[in-house]
This record gives sequence, C-alpha cells and structure tokens, in this order.
Amino acid sequence: MKIVLASNNQGKLRELQAMFAPLDCTLISQSDLAVPECPEPFRTFVENALAKARNAAQHSGLPALADDAGLCVDAFGGLPGVDTAYYATQFGYPKGDDNNVLALLEQMRSVTDRRAALVSTLVAVRSPQDPEPLIAVGRVVGEITRAPLGSNGFGFDPVMWIPQFGQTFAQLPEAVKNANSHRGRAASQMLALMRAHWFAA
Repeated sequence: MKIVLASNNQGKLRELQAMFAPLDCTLISQSDLAVPECPEPFRTFVENALAKARNAAQHSGLPALADDAGLCVDAFGGLPGVDTAYYATQFGYPKGDDNNVLALLEQMRSVTDRRAALVSTLVAVRSPQDPEPLIAVGRVVGEITRAPLGSNGFGFDPVMWIPQFGQTFAQLPEAVKNANSHRGRAASQMLALMRAHWFAA
C-alpha cells in the first residue's frame, strides 16, 4: 500500500519511513505528488493534522498520513504549540530549525522553569471523506537546555533534555531516539491502529 505523507519535511519523512517499515506500505512525500500545502488555521494539533491528511488524500487519491507536532513549554502556557514551525518568525528571524532553537534559548534566558513537552499527533485517513480517521498521540516530557547539545535529529532535538537518558534527543543514536521520541510513540500507536483497522485479515 502507498500512503502519502502530508509533509514536505524531509527529516520527518525519514523518521516515519523507518518507523513504518514493519508495515507493508510505502510513505511518499506529498511534494513528490505535487500536493499543495494545506492551511493550518486551527489551535490544536489534532485538527491541523486531520486537515492536512484530508488535503493530501484529496489531491493524491491515496490514503494519507499527517503529523502535526510541536513544542509545548510550561513557562509559556503550552506555547509555541501549533505555531512551533514558525516560532522564530515571531522574533524577526527567518523560518527554520536553527533559528527556532536560537529564538527559544533567547526567550528562556532568564526562565528557571525549563520543563517542556514534545508532542506528535498522527492522523491517517483512507480517503478525503473518511469518517473514521485513525488518531495517535505521542508525548515526551523533558527540559530545555541552556545551549544546543548533539548533532543528530532536527527541530528542537538539540535542546530537549530527556532525564531518562541524561542526554538530549540530538545526542541519542537514531534507533534509540526513534523508539522513545514523541513521534516514535505516536507511530507505535498508529502501527497498531492501522494493523487493526486497515490491514486486518
């Protein structure tokens, strides 16, 4: 089965391809199928992920998987949340992972409560009008470091300290990170849902 991934993020595609390898399916980036980007006007991860999945299914004619993920910082009342990808632009920087990290560290320079969660919400639909979307949520709680550590991963991985490992996500080997990250946890749930609902004998 071919499934279109409603994302143009190559890091996300690589991670999810590895995580979905146990299923007999191939993830294809929406950019390879000329699927236009979907507006994300909603204030929750699940609503945005559902909109993106339906959009990708509509334009590709394939089942679709969407991931809406973000960083929720306790000291900021859960923000940036759904605005995570554009976080840096609020402070005059161009959009991008490195600038997001830079802006976050600047905004948290005098903040003592460093607790934060990375959240991934995966939504899968068989068709644009699928009345029964599959929804999986993964969440990992850690602390924001004072400076980036490690070179693996992407996004906020270099500043997301995971007490369980005593390292940031960017310092962990890829296989360990994928098994324990917010996206890894959501993907594990989604695999089980797909097996039960889409691939059942």
